[in-house]
Amino acid sequence: MVLDHGPSTAEETESAATSARNSRTGLKLFALYLAAYASYVLLNAFAPAVMERMVVPGVNLAVVYGLTLIVLAFVLALLYGFLCRRPAEAA
Repeated sequence: MVLDHGPSTAEETESAATSARNSRTGLKLFALYLAAYASYVLLNAFAPAVMERMVVPGVNLAVVYGLTLIVLAFVLALLYGFLCRRPAEAA
């Protein structure tokens, strides 16, 4: 019994244009998330009274903002996957 676990198809390579476009897209989405996260951290550090405000009965802004950051990360990951699924030549 031979266990050959090599690739079943030829190796795929991305063109330089596709790789560059995907990198730019990723950096833009990262900058968006970084701005949202930095504002969360800065609000917690310098305006804790704002984060203590109740926005939903029993839940303060810090919790809502934190959960929103988690959801935003997931949404941005899905968006990145959607935007980078085709080669740059096909776009």
